[in-house]
Amino acid sequence: MEYTTLGSTGMEVSKICLGCMSFGSGRDWMLDGEEARELVERAIDLGVNFFDTANVYSAGESEEILGDALADYDRDEFVVASKVRFPGADEHRNAERLSRKTIEQELEASLDRLGMDTLDLYQIHRWDYETPIETTLRALDDAVRRGRVRHLGASSMWARQFLEARRVSEREGLAPFETMQNLYHLAYREEEREMFPVCDAHDVATMPWSPLGAGYLARPHGEFRTTTRGDHEVENAGVPYHEFPASEEINGRVRELADEYGVAMAQIALAWQFQNDNVTAPIVGTSSVDHLEEAVEALELSLSASDVEYLEEPYEPVPVYGHE
Repeated sequence: MEYTTLGSTGMEVSKICLGCMSFGSGRDWMLDGEEARELVERAIDLGVNFFDTANVYSAGESEEILGDALADYDRDEFVVASKVRFPGADEHRNAERLSRKTIEQELEASLDRLGMDTLDLYQIHRWDYETPIETTLRALDDAVRRGRVRHLGASSMWARQFLEARRVSEREGLAPFETMQNLYHLAYREEEREMFPVCDAHDVATMPWSPLGAGYLARPHGEFRTTTRGDHEVENAGVPYHEFPASEEINGRVRELADEYGVAMAQIALAWQFQNDNVTAPIVGTSSVDHLEEAVEALELSLSASDVEYLEEPYEPVPVYGHE
């Protein structure tokens, strides 16, 4: 395992963050408690110390499962992140968005499910257009001051919104967003235009979600919808990667290099992430121990400059996706 500093937080994290959206129930590709524990234990064996979940994942089940799996270890060894914006275990008028009431009640519920007194990283899951950012930041700052949260982060949004939040924090003396969890992979690189330069200028760590494009970069173009997960992403999440004009060419080049190196397509796509100066630690979500081990092995894969250029060359601008 390789480790890196998580931006201005100073925390040392594994270069793979294990995404826990697959923990829980409701979909065929999700893991129950026993299966998820096996995955977490293997991740720890491999040196992973960074875990990302959210109150909305399986209505809080993901947090419960992760908390149970980590309970047998020294809690101080790990960096645990969760998120707030969408409803968790309860659904009512104040169960979502980013009001002070929602943040306070959802944070306490997340900590209870995780079995923790303090969360290392608490992130807003998306921008809330109905609540003033000052209100949201004051509630989050209070959580930091009370010792319930150590650091704050944000997720997919416009760069202007992220800058606005940073300016408000600086002006009001509030804890700032120190991480950005945004969508980024070989077939979707729109974040390079504005968000990544902003993060670089402010020492903000980046944690790309869906680094394999919901599995699109892990199998040949024509096979994307042959899996339960791929079909779900298209039908339910509206994932458009496979429809972008240059996607098939990019997918084909990933497959070509994978054949040349004798590795899986996913390992080529992840190696590109690990070598990318824009990326601190991609969030790798999987329901398979084998795929987790492949992801860790990809850290040892060194792509040449010409390989990187070859993978990136077909890319064309695409509509912004993932902010809502």
